[in-house]
Amino acid sequence: GMTELVTDAETLAKLTPNYDLLKTVLSFRSLMSSAALAVARNIVRTVVEELTAKLAQETRSALRGKVDRNRRSNQRVFANFDVLRTIRRNLANYDVTKKQLLARELSFFSRTRRQVTWDIIMAVDCSGSMVDSVIHSAVMAGIFHGLPSVRIKLVAFDTSVIDLSDQAVDPTEVLLSVQLGGGTDIGGALDYCAGLVEQPSRTILILVTDFGEGGSPARMLSIIHSLVGDGVKVFGLAALDEQAQPSFDRAIAESCAAVGAEVAAVTPKRLAEWIGQIIN
Repeated sequence: GMTELVTDAETLAKLTPNYDLLKTVLSFRSLMSSAALAVARNIVRTVVEELTAKLAQETRSALRGKVDRNRRSNQRVFANFDVLRTIRRNLANYDVTKKQLLARELSFFSRTRRQVTWDIIMAVDCSGSMVDSVIHSAVMAGIFHGLPSVRIKLVAFDTSVIDLSDQAVDPTEVLLSVQLGGGTDIGGALDYCAGLVEQPSRTILILVTDFGEGGSPARMLSIIHSLVGDGVKVFGLAALDEQAQPSFDRAIAESCAAVGAEVAAVTPKRLAEWIGQIIN
């Protein structure tokens, strides 16, 4: 009865948007009428905006740079507030009667941040088992798009490749542009992504896949080896979601690690920390 549930516009409009409904809508999107799709779009946007708000703050925090306690800043941001220096600078303003320190001069730390442009290329496997990772990849791409000094390129693939870089700013449009299911040609996707690399030493390629290669594993491994040799940082993510509990082809994943890729299953926060360690 799930097909009937998500393809009837009136029924769909009565449901409360939530993450599980989002997954169901994406799985059955190809069966929906135009009226049902209009309702579905609102559901997708509502849930995506909630997820983005949840993940954006911790992602930006991980990427914005470490506090440099040897430099001062005029940027009055609470996260940079230098408590001890502020106290020292205002000791003369201590009110003995009220036992209060009047802080007339506030001090702030500076933050280290390399002002160079980094390219993040996300290649996302859209096979049916990857729905959670597809959703979180779209949201993370949207967050990365809004960061200074980062250029995001987004590629979705199964046996074919779709470049969604121009839609990365809007995760809702990304999710409504992909069709879950089908085969997997990781080598073909990596070959396309290799053509997007402009500055290898400042490029991070994030391959989100269950490593169930339906094409030539040898071709896939050869491209990864070549990218790593050129200086590209290659991350192979068997899962990118809140649970980070993947179902994947372990043998192929280990082969990718053997040719230089960093392979793991991670939460969005951990991915941001991982990228932050490189960029900062």
